[in-house]
Amino acid sequence: MDRHEVDWEPLREAAVRMTERAYAPYSGYPVGVAGLVDDGRVVAGCNVENAGYGVTLCAECGMVSDLVAGGGGRLRAVWCVDGRGATIMPCGRCRQLLSEHGGPECLLQTPEGVLTMREVLPQAFGPQDLYRT
Repeated sequence: MDRHEVDWEPLREAAVRMTERAYAPYSGYPVGVAGLVDDGRVVAGCNVENAGYGVTLCAECGMVSDLVAGGGGRLRAVWCVDGRGATIMPCGRCRQLLSEHGGPECLLQTPEGVLTMREVLPQAFGPQDLYRT
């Protein structure tokens, strides 16, 4: 999918709406994300903090759960924002999630513009690496 074929604004709007649902009482840093699935659905998520910080879920985790629970598919385009609506870059763990569920050609809106997952996570570890002998 070409970056110009994606209607980006509905993704941004969905991501911003998700920041309003975020549970971020400890950091005060709500995050929302929305992704376009290969079948046309839009999946979304928000961060859900926990007093045990290691148990906190990033917004991208919620979005991937929404994707899988909604029947699966492949992410084609993703936009992640903070509570002010500013575009932010997913953390390393979340880049791995996006790579797994979108592949190297999945498009990611970043603070520097649209990039592929191949560009933001070069040499990604994936299912193919589990079966190498």
